[in-house]
Amino acid sequence: MDILWKGVVGGLLTALIVWLSKRGNVLPGILPLFPIFAIIALIVVGAKGSVEGFKEAALAGAKTIPAYLAFLAACYLAIDHMDYRMALVLALAVWVAVVLTAFLLPRWF
Repeated sequence: MDILWKGVVGGLLTALIVWLSKRGNVLPGILPLFPIFAIIALIVVGAKGSVEGFKEAALAGAKTIPAYLAFLAACYLAIDHMDYRMALVLALAVWVAVVLTAFLLPRWF
């Protein structure tokens, strides 16, 4: 049942983004900043009852903020030079590179 309500929430958020995109471009760009997926992740981790686990999940989410900003910057810069689908693929590669750096770099040192 947990998976079902998470899927419903994710589907409703997606539908809201599509609906808002018909009324402008700013709100669909802002809505993903609502921490729905972080809330779901923290509920799942928090339900385990570990305060340290909850803190670790929150910190891991915070480490992805630079990657999200790099993703958006790559989208913004790439769209002048390529189709939006390719811009998204490039931006996703940038996101992966930044996330891997953020999570692997501390382990190397």
